[in-house]
Amino acid sequence: MQHLDITVVGQAMSWLQQQPVWLCTVLATYGSSPRAPGALMAAGADGRYCGSLSGGCVEEDFLQRIAAGDYQAASQVVRYGEGGLTPNVALPCGGVLDVLIEYLPAGEQSIRYLAQMAAALDGHHALVKRLTLPYACSALQETAFASATRVERRGEEIVLHIAAAPRLLIAGLSSVALYCAEFAAALGFEVLVCENRPDALENFAAQLTPAVTLVRQFPAKFIEEGGCHGNTAVVALTHDPRVDDLTLMEAIHTPAFYIGAMGSQQNSARRRQRLQDIAEFNPQQLSRIHAPIGLALGSKTPAEIALAVMADIVQQKNIRPAAAGAATDVA
Repeated sequence: MQHLDITVVGQAMSWLQQQPVWLCTVLATYGSSPRAPGALMAAGADGRYCGSLSGGCVEEDFLQRIAAGDYQAASQVVRYGEGGLTPNVALPCGGVLDVLIEYLPAGEQSIRYLAQMAAALDGHHALVKRLTLPYACSALQETAFASATRVERRGEEIVLHIAAAPRLLIAGLSSVALYCAEFAAALGFEVLVCENRPDALENFAAQLTPAVTLVRQFPAKFIEEGGCHGNTAVVALTHDPRVDDLTLMEAIHTPAFYIGAMGSQQNSARRRQRLQDIAEFNPQQLSRIHAPIGLALGSKTPAEIALAVMADIVQQKNIRPAAAGAATDVA
């Protein structure tokens, strides 16, 4: 299953073939808010919408205003919550939400605009999006990398740094992998499980939730063919060196922000030695591997191990600097 923001942009592109679309981006939150800055929602003129801004109250008010003919400017910012446009719409715990609303007329120009955003969210490149209220987006610039979507606002000028949606790539099915997949999906990751072993597929594939994409391919091959971007975490959870070692050997050559493998301290040391002997990795390359994987929580059960793994991944994701390379104009 795709990350929600990728789904939002894809649905908006489909609607734009027949009708205008309002694209909403969370710019800032104050206090409690269910959606982080950069999160997306799209609504069509027919009242359908995809994505979310809050628990439902904001969406209802927004759709009512579209039906009443509001939000016809190319871009504007609306505040929900205390001191906002609609005092009767209260966010949880007194939170405040600033939302950028872009009106996109139906047609190919708007579709091409969103296609560039979709490519950024899917990991092809990072993107810098600039606009000045109340006008349409004036520039889209490709950048080498951004670790997270972030927002800059200077008066009427808004700059959005659009990064790839976070992805978890699980190499091999196992009981721990099932819990990792479920936890990661709940945390907003795009979750891919690579597995081509018949016995593992027979034992575990039916237990995967619909939110998880099963890739019936050898994990190392999938990685070699471009399955990782800079916002990807790769975890090898099979205890099978034929799967885990080859996965790690390919992952080290990618920009994945997290690479981890299960195993005791002793087994992890032996694996590092194998990788050094076979692939001639240097200490700096080997230091990228989190092994034993996960935070030290004293985990025993598969669910506890998966919790430790995902806690480590989330920690590493959130402490990275929001780096970005030089920008290149694309529109």
